[in-house]
Amino acid sequence: MNAIENWFLAIGSVNLILFIIGLFLFMPKKIFKTTLPEYYQIFSSHLKYIVIIIGVVAFHLVEVNLLDSYFTNLVGVDFASNIQMIEDGFVYWFSQNWIPFLVYFFVLMYIVVYPFTLWFSPLYFLLTDDKKAMKSLSYGLLLLYVIALPFYLFFPVTNVYTFHGAESALGSAIPNVEQFFYSTTTYNNCLPSLHVAMALLIAKSVYLTENKKYTYFVYFCTISVILSVIYLAIHWLTDVICGVILAFSVFYLQKRFIKEDR
Repeated sequence: MNAIENWFLAIGSVNLILFIIGLFLFMPKKIFKTTLPEYYQIFSSHLKYIVIIIGVVAFHLVEVNLLDSYFTNLVGVDFASNIQMIEDGFVYWFSQNWIPFLVYFFVLMYIVVYPFTLWFSPLYFLLTDDKKAMKSLSYGLLLLYVIALPFYLFFPVTNVYTFHGAESALGSAIPNVEQFFYSTTTYNNCLPSLHVAMALLIAKSVYLTENKKYTYFVYFCTISVILSVIYLAIHWLTDVICGVILAFSVFYLQKRFIKEDR
């Protein structure tokens, strides 16, 4: 098995453990009483939302593995140098002053816990038949990606530590994890930060469930992700600000143009 396959197995095992914990910690007891025919009806009613989510994820993988390199060469400019002129090494400073405990904590949140919320949240919405939250997530994800895609294709911005030739916090904390991580993203899809925008979208969608325990957990993850992309010298501060603006712009568009379920 190669490094990527090993990490898929490792991350899959960790997510299985998190799923079992989440199942008993966050899921309402009613899901264990729902019959298979009832779940079939629930799945059918959520099908369009599931298709949207899978479609966006599939296209994202095509973009990072096939389209990104072509458009990066076509544009021929790395706009990270322009952002560096504005920020003057603000985020880079953290990479020169890391505290090992914080590095391991933020890497864990960034690589393991945050991705867990990305797939566990829609599963939670599905199993609890929460159409309002599922609709918010699926349409929000579609809007986020449609708006962000032109920036990723035509405004490439290399991440902070790569631009400065600094050590990767991901690689130093978990050897060889970068090869796995960059099979699902690229070094220059930074502006706006989709990690920040997606974390905020997940938080907003989970809030609609009125599950306080899971909502507080997701809020904690959201704050940790936003801090991690800065502390680990991955995203520029400009990326983070644009990610926040993107998320709240999508929230506005959802409220303005997408009819709420009763």
